[in-house]
Amino acid sequence: MVENLEGRLTKLALKGDQRAFAELVELYKDKIYHLGYRMLNNRHEAEDIVQETFLRVYRNLERYDDNQKFSTWIYRIATNLCIDRLRKRRPTYSLDAELGDQEGTDGYSLIPSDNVTPESELLLSETQRTIYEAIDELPVKYRSVMILRYLQDLSLQEIGDVLDMPVTTIKTRVHRGREFLRKKLGPRL
Repeated sequence: MVENLEGRLTKLALKGDQRAFAELVELYKDKIYHLGYRMLNNRHEAEDIVQETFLRVYRNLERYDDNQKFSTWIYRIATNLCIDRLRKRRPTYSLDAELGDQEGTDGYSLIPSDNVTPESELLLSETQRTIYEAIDELPVKYRSVMILRYLQDLSLQEIGDVLDMPVTTIKTRVHRGREFLRKKLGPRL
């Protein structure tokens, strides 16, 4: 159903329908923001990625191949922009870098529960932060795959399409990413 909607919106946007393009933006802006935030660990850069992604989508809409899913195409653009930014960064060794934009919090909602107590919220928040920090420490080639797989919930095939890699390579990177996280998180969790 969503794929049909995306297809219709894309065709309308190609014909110059600004409302159709605005609907595509509405459908994907939060997903692209979360992808950018998880990969770059910076709210402002994530917002820039959203803008750059939609600018590229708008400029290159005529290149979109409607034989592939629109989500795959837009995730590929956003992921490549994030990877480019990460490559351009100089390594930082500041202890403050791990704090993120707001001390002790992140942009993700906590998993809803019937028995939410302040203690359980704090514990869950600390656990999530520990996991996110470990993901941030992954080498870029594993980080992008792990974020797309576990935080964006894409299938291995979709990740392969986004990153333009064979599924076997994606499986290997997911496996190695999990091993890295297991070693990193074992003592902490």
